[in-house]
Amino acid sequence: QVQLVESGGGLVQAGGSLRLSCAASGSIFSIGMMRWYRQAPGKQRELVASIARPGSTNYADSVKGRFTISRDNAKNTVYLQMNSLKPDDTAHYYCNADLSIRPYDPNIRYWGQGTQVTVSS
Repeated sequence: QVQLVESGGGLVQAGGSLRLSCAASGSIFSIGMMRWYRQAPGKQRELVASIARPGSTNYADSVKGRFTISRDNAKNTVYLQMNSLKPDDTAHYYCNADLSIRPYDPNIRYWGQGTQVTVSS
């Protein structure tokens, strides 16, 4: 069984920082793209950032220059460093990963349960 577990969420004042982690565990052969999404109450889930295995990244316009996604392939972990946080960043943050559990198997997308980030003004 494969699990993705997020951590690092919490309550922070506007202008503050948080670092989210998402660790994949279980019988994993390889992990391709890893992503962070977020969903605020009453809003659709949106892609925040993504990172390919070699390290190339993409960001939503709303977080460019403030958030940094990174990964540690040896630890099957993806991170999201969030700086200069705003109240609009308040949301439940989820990670997902495209991974295979055996050689030659196609990648399957797995999701974590998420972690809450609340930014007070």
